[in-house]
Amino acid sequence: MKKLIAAAMLVSASSVSFANGPAGCGLGTAVVFPDANEWYEHVLAATTNGTSGNQTFGMTSGTLGCEAANGPLKMAQTFMNDNMDQLAVDAARGQGETLDALAQVMGIEATDKAAFGATVQSNFDSMFTAESTAADAYESLTQAMAQDASLQKYVG
Repeated sequence: MKKLIAAAMLVSASSVSFANGPAGCGLGTAVVFPDANEWYEHVLAATTNGTSGNQTFGMTSGTLGCEAANGPLKMAQTFMNDNMDQLAVDAARGQGETLDALAQVMGIEATDKAAFGATVQSNFDSMFTAESTAADAYESLTQAMAQDASLQKYVG
């Protein structure tokens, strides 16, 4: 399961890394080279972002210029898109590795995981129809979570 979560984080990180120009977001872009215009400045900013490990931190925390393209819900949407078939199987049961990984990506606390699984299972028919895309399933999931008192805090 840890490999699945790591893969989801890498996929989502790579999909949002160009949100703030060619160097992506991070310390190099936000602080060291905030007004980079030349190609070599972008290279230096990207090198700073990548070698110091702050780009991942910025994406996770929503800082260092990574605010707009990141966050647990954005990562959850990417994760759902990449794992739609297996997620549907787990959602029908209300449990499983893929559903647990989605809960972790969304930041669902251990005390709320049972409610999360039950909510996903009870809303399976609206989330996973024959015509549903990952975006549709994600929208249905967040709407269902917004209706649950213990899960509202995750969709804010």
